[in-house]
Amino acid sequence: MYTREIQKPKPSPVENGTPIYGTWTQAFDKVDLLRVRKPYPIPLPRVIKALRVKEWESFIIHDDRYFLQIRFCNMKYNRFALVIMHDCETSERLEFRKVIPGGGWRMPQSLGNSSVDSRSYGFFLRIHSWLDIKSVMLELDIKSTRKRPALTAHIAFDFAEGEPTPMAVSLLFSEWQNMYAYKAITAVKGDVVSGEKHIRFSPDKTSGLFCDFKGYYPRKKHSTWCSALGFDGENRRFGFAFGENQTKEPYRNNENALWIDGKLTPMPPVKITRNIKDKKEWIIQDMEGMVDLVFNTKEPEKSIVESVFSGSASVLLGYSYENPLGCFNGLLVDADGKELPVRNAWGIGEKLFLRI
Repeated sequence: MYTREIQKPKPSPVENGTPIYGTWTQAFDKVDLLRVRKPYPIPLPRVIKALRVKEWESFIIHDDRYFLQIRFCNMKYNRFALVIMHDCETSERLEFRKVIPGGGWRMPQSLGNSSVDSRSYGFFLRIHSWLDIKSVMLELDIKSTRKRPALTAHIAFDFAEGEPTPMAVSLLFSEWQNMYAYKAITAVKGDVVSGEKHIRFSPDKTSGLFCDFKGYYPRKKHSTWCSALGFDGENRRFGFAFGENQTKEPYRNNENALWIDGKLTPMPPVKITRNIKDKKEWIIQDMEGMVDLVFNTKEPEKSIVESVFSGSASVLLGYSYENPLGCFNGLLVDADGKELPVRNAWGIGEKLFLRI
């Protein structure tokens, strides 16, 4: 059975100018990757290092009918917001995407009590991370257009309900370049109004996955994620988040996790592949016999943004992001060796390519 060392809490993923490596079950007091003394072979001014640190927060929320995805990214050369609301019964869908040149959003360095917001024409989003009182709150207001109804949401991730165990990791791409990730699954409560429809998320039926990322990512970054939420046959709240990326020594430490009724099981590295003949089917497996899943996509999505900046040297920045929604089926095994059958659990697959 796969196991991973859980380290004692640390105030930061950077110590004495050097990135540390490991897995924890508590958020860092502060995540400031600019404290890494020399992330690249040549000395760089702070402003250039700041451009190299990419950061984002993401949320997926699911009850017995609706699936809501929110992603909020600061790639420094551009900012990206994504909101998708999907009715799993009728396939009715509301979607909002916004790409803004430049990196004006300041993502929080602490999840204890901090906020970030975006205000622009027809769009408002605020994320208040308040783990000091065991809560993360979202406010969202999107104005209507001719093709899309308005959407307003007030949502709270309740970390006091069931006392879920989060997972924080610091992983290395090289000796001096690292990425940080914080993930947790909680009960969610709140309200969403879309057009004339009022949706109330009840905490006994609604789960949410909250993720916070920062990193000195490679010049060409490839990452694939699979995440899902649900309740099993015993009415236990469960969820999982698997990622495949370019970090070193993924067997010792990675960002993969399973939660059952708030209990965390750090999971082994996985391989995520697509069926060669039918790319709508993704296969997620490990080498330890703990992960054997098939993801069947229902609503494929693809967004590509290319920007060219000219000057003394031309730099091509590429961005490709796919986030199909679908259902997972298969089997997972927790830290106690108990099997968790996964049957038609709604979730998302994400495939990201950055040329930065």
